[in-house]
Amino acid sequence: MSRVTARRRMRRISPQGEIQRPDTLAVEEPLEIRIGGQSLTVTMRTPGNDVDLVHGFLLSEAMIGAAEEIMAARYCAGADEDGRNTYNVLDLTLRNPVQVRPRNFMTTGACGLCGKTALDEVRTRTRFPITGGGPVVDTQVLAGMPDTLRGKQTLFEATGGLHGAGLFTADGEVLAVREDIGRHNAVDKVIGWALRQNLVPARDLVLIVSGRASFELVQKAVMAGIPMLGAVSAPSSLAVDLAAEAGLTLAGFLRGDTMNVYTHPDRISTAPTVDSLPA
Repeated sequence: MSRVTARRRMRRISPQGEIQRPDTLAVEEPLEIRIGGQSLTVTMRTPGNDVDLVHGFLLSEAMIGAAEEIMAARYCAGADEDGRNTYNVLDLTLRNPVQVRPRNFMTTGACGLCGKTALDEVRTRTRFPITGGGPVVDTQVLAGMPDTLRGKQTLFEATGGLHGAGLFTADGEVLAVREDIGRHNAVDKVIGWALRQNLVPARDLVLIVSGRASFELVQKAVMAGIPMLGAVSAPSSLAVDLAAEAGLTLAGFLRGDTMNVYTHPDRISTAPTVDSLPA
């Protein structure tokens, strides 16, 4: 398996002067996903947990709904210049064969979907609609989840260049953490782990991400039936719209003991009541 970090020389410039030394970087390599030998798509990812990644990816694209729908996953031979297997081509055998056409997916920036079309598409495609209920999480517990996630991000600690995603119980227990150079891949990896553990639909869990909450990440949570998503940074407008439409609780700016709750705040307890300001 390819290494997840690599060493490259660099020149560090500071007020104290310049030094040259090696730096530890996150590895970025392509992963080609094939179904029955036919190319489906290529994603740039950090190697590792590739089987989780493809499970989460196919779930988020409504191509599977359970782990047993993937009968086999094997790396195809793909040699580098030294003749070593690159482990960058993963071929899947599905229980129910599908016609494969290489394409851009709904989650890509090039798809050209308008906001309303994107919201309708997620709502009609998910097998696990969020219908209410789900975990009720204390604000202090929720506020502490990003620190727990960060503490489990060993590759980020080494490189400073990886996003993290974690699945938590309502009482703050972390079940799984995955890292990747792409935030969408990190979420696919952790959702794929849950799918393989028969935890999807994940109606009692909380998804925490280390960066911002884009439409794409909310979509993946909705497709997995996850009712709460917390992000360290800001959400986008379309992410908030989708969360509101789908019944998902979305919190952003989870930093220290503060947070912004954008949708369905009933799943967050002990939140202080304040006067509303104009929108």
